[in-house]
Amino acid sequence: MKINTNPKKIEEILARGVEEVIENDHLKKKLKSGKQLRIKLGIDPTSPNIHIGRAIPLLKLRDFQELGHKIVLIIGDFTGVIGDTSDKDSERPMLTEKQIKQNMKDYVGQAKKIIDIEKCEVRYNSEWLNKLDYRQIGRQADVFSLNEFISRENIKKRIDAGKRVSLRELLYPLMQGYDSVAVKADVEIGGTDQRFNLLAGRKLQRFYGQEPQDIMTNPLIEGLDGRKMSSSWGNTINLFDPVNEMYGKIMSLKDNLIIKYLILATRLDITEIEKYIKEMEAGNNPKDYKMKLAFEIVRFFYSFAGAKKAQEEFNKVFRQKEQPSIIPVIRLEEGKINILDFLVRTKLVSSKSEAKRLILQKGVKINGKIQDNWREIIQTKKDMVLQIGKRKFVKII
Repeated sequence: MKINTNPKKIEEILARGVEEVIENDHLKKKLKSGKQLRIKLGIDPTSPNIHIGRAIPLLKLRDFQELGHKIVLIIGDFTGVIGDTSDKDSERPMLTEKQIKQNMKDYVGQAKKIIDIEKCEVRYNSEWLNKLDYRQIGRQADVFSLNEFISRENIKKRIDAGKRVSLRELLYPLMQGYDSVAVKADVEIGGTDQRFNLLAGRKLQRFYGQEPQDIMTNPLIEGLDGRKMSSSWGNTINLFDPVNEMYGKIMSLKDNLIIKYLILATRLDITEIEKYIKEMEAGNNPKDYKMKLAFEIVRFFYSFAGAKKAQEEFNKVFRQKEQPSIIPVIRLEEGKINILDFLVRTKLVSSKSEAKRLILQKGVKINGKIQDNWREIIQTKKDMVLQIGKRKFVKII
């Protein structure tokens, strides 16, 4: 396949959604050379879902793929068990092989929403990490010092706070670094929190006589609650979210994230995004641009028709204050029941305490009427519609 060396495309791939490139001039030169590069990204299946935050480096893989380069997606079925603490302020627990196997069941199916999986090299790092013995691991470990590891910001904070740091955590950068050796990576992509691990790949490649990979880091993105998007916090927009749910989640984002999402999580033309920035600065309603964002993301991961339908449904529920066209149903016997027990039985809440909190916050409606008394005894009836918050509905049958 012919490699695209268009200078404009190269400049965009090095700039859009990129926090840092190590080594920028070196990588630019390689991209201009016309030689096919091996571009690596590793994802640990620590949860069943790939979310928008993890889609950002996958989109960058897609950019390289469209230029004709060979992309290598590594699913960390070995490293996922060990656990990376790069973005954690406490020790990440080890997962079982069974948990990892279950989590990664649909990873390729989710990744193919973004990249051309048929032209991608998909690898599992147990393929080579399972074969290492203590002698080889010892030789790799000798390349690094303890001071390098403990000087990392999140590790230093934990040590200063007297929190435990396991020896297992020290081994993780070696394993991710050795992935780069195993697949002979020319470039590795990852979030800014992965910087230490990405640099470990360069060190180990030198140790094994390979040319060190260039590194491209992308900014981390905030989730629905304004904190970093993380499966462990449940603030994610997942690639397998249903169309209407994906659209609704995006519409719940804070206004200050609209442009960041447009740049990082879409491939809308930058000139169009710059136009949106100017229009919002001139006083245009941010909600209109959030709708453009939601439409663009749903269109990309599903279809134009799906995005249009999701937008119509959103307007129906949130602007026209009507019930959704399709409401999930549950079967409950008619009778009197405490409202807290009722909410728990519908499974829209996980506990009575959550139910009580939502009622006090006026986040519970029955047949469109706000419920504000958590002690109330209600009469369940067929065709009763329960609404929790803005997006959760269920009908009793």
